[in-house]
Amino acid sequence: MIMPETPSLPVVVGRDRVTIDELVAVARRRVLVEVDQAAFARMQPSREWLGDIISEMEAGVPTAAIYSINTGFGSLAGRRAFADPADAAELSRRLVMSNASGVGRLVDEEVVRATMFIRVVSLLQGHSGVRPALVETLVAMLNAGVHPAVPEYGSLGASGDLIPLAHIAIVMSRSAVGEDVELDSGEAVLDGRVVSGIAAMAAAGIERLPLGAKDGLALLNGTSFSCAQAALAVHDANNLLQTAQITAAMTIEALMGFGDAFIAELHQARGQRGQIRVAERMRELLAGSTLIDGDRDTDPSRQPPQDAYSLRCVPQVFGAISDTLEFVTGIIDNEINAATDNPLIFPALPASRTLKAVSGGNFHAEYVAFAADFISIVVTEIGNITERRLFRLDDGTLNRGLPDMLIASEQTGLDCGYMLPQYLAAALVSDCKTLSHPDSVDSIPTCANQEDHVSMANNAGRHARQVVSNIENVVGIELLMAAQALDLRLQEGGAGGGRPGPASRATLDLLRGTRSADGRPIEHITQDVVMYPRVRRATDLVHSGDVLRTVRAALSAEGV
Repeated sequence: MIMPETPSLPVVVGRDRVTIDELVAVARRRVLVEVDQAAFARMQPSREWLGDIISEMEAGVPTAAIYSINTGFGSLAGRRAFADPADAAELSRRLVMSNASGVGRLVDEEVVRATMFIRVVSLLQGHSGVRPALVETLVAMLNAGVHPAVPEYGSLGASGDLIPLAHIAIVMSRSAVGEDVELDSGEAVLDGRVVSGIAAMAAAGIERLPLGAKDGLALLNGTSFSCAQAALAVHDANNLLQTAQITAAMTIEALMGFGDAFIAELHQARGQRGQIRVAERMRELLAGSTLIDGDRDTDPSRQPPQDAYSLRCVPQVFGAISDTLEFVTGIIDNEINAATDNPLIFPALPASRTLKAVSGGNFHAEYVAFAADFISIVVTEIGNITERRLFRLDDGTLNRGLPDMLIASEQTGLDCGYMLPQYLAAALVSDCKTLSHPDSVDSIPTCANQEDHVSMANNAGRHARQVVSNIENVVGIELLMAAQALDLRLQEGGAGGGRPGPASRATLDLLRGTRSADGRPIEHITQDVVMYPRVRRATDLVHSGDVLRTVRAALSAEGV
């Protein structure tokens, strides 16, 4: 699967389903958001039903307890909390204030923006009973760069992501009566500083919104925060998998691997779609290389034609990862476009049912938790198999004639070469083995046992993002080491050397034409250098998609 370019034009919401790529464009590149005005009409029926309930209360008509409108929350849901309709707005505001109780490091701006974007899409589904003003305020904040300060800890992934979403809602909203108190306005990041919500909104020229009936819970109750983390993680994981195939091909060439492992008939005999797809991609990436021994039309010259598993089983491992990420992408795509608060209002229910507000559990983020856990597991496997190739590149007894630690040093033992980047990769992969333990298998009851099963999707999403970040570094290290090894093969020339194919040559040229984080070129080394700036820049090339775009262009020029 080729990663599409993220859009640069304004992302229009409320017309069609939004995509993960549109979410990434808004979250990372601050692409503007526009609302299709027709979407506001879709919100009107649920809002009118809710307005009729409030009008009846104002007229003194006896009103039953309706969850989130005139009742408490959680285990307090069964009792009517008040009869005065003015208290419905106060209920919303108090809910936001009490729920804004998170701790920990502030999450990245892109997570906050992705969360706000998903909340906009969710409210535009038309089942939340809220005013268009809530959507308009969130969109205005996105477009003006108002980013609430959201701590990483607090959500259980059921009852929605209440705590992190409250840290967004408290910045955009205020009490319907009385003074707007700055100390109660939350926090936001402005020009790199944490300021009050009032200060951030004033700097952007956006009015803080008085909350009305049900507004508070509609802003808080949903899977948007967990989903934002999983969406960003799966986007990066798809890019990472495709980039890891490129660096794997470079290593296979550098180690003069066998082509038999990628012959089409071999993979068709198993019939697994992802495996077939990855094997085809590996053939494209290895095409034109004189370093590979044997192919569908040519017998291998060496016997037996079997590489270590970390080389020859790339289609079997990456294929399984590809199929899993495809499944996860579908889950997250659905969740971005879902209505996930509670209760949801369906005015078209039969006339025999007067209560159009339906209490359910769309806020339960089990789908997101599973998806994030799957991301962590399969991306850890990208790291597992990649690190084994790094080890093989370094080991002079396994790397088919390359120098130990990939450095042709004038004084053996004086230079460590690429010894320590493999150490780093081992540490990162080991960390991922802990992080990829499924969070979704855990549950701690809350709210007087009313909320007795939760998904822990927030923890799963946080861990998935860390796992992806870790393994981007591992693949970045393979980019560096495979390039060093290919340089050594090219230096061998006619003495059993060879030439890599167009994909690897283009990637090698990209790396050698890039300056490291300290401004120096990422050159082939013949003696030790400071490694961390190179690792950082190589990881940037992986994360940004530059490696993938470079290879796409190179293969296109070759007619592939």
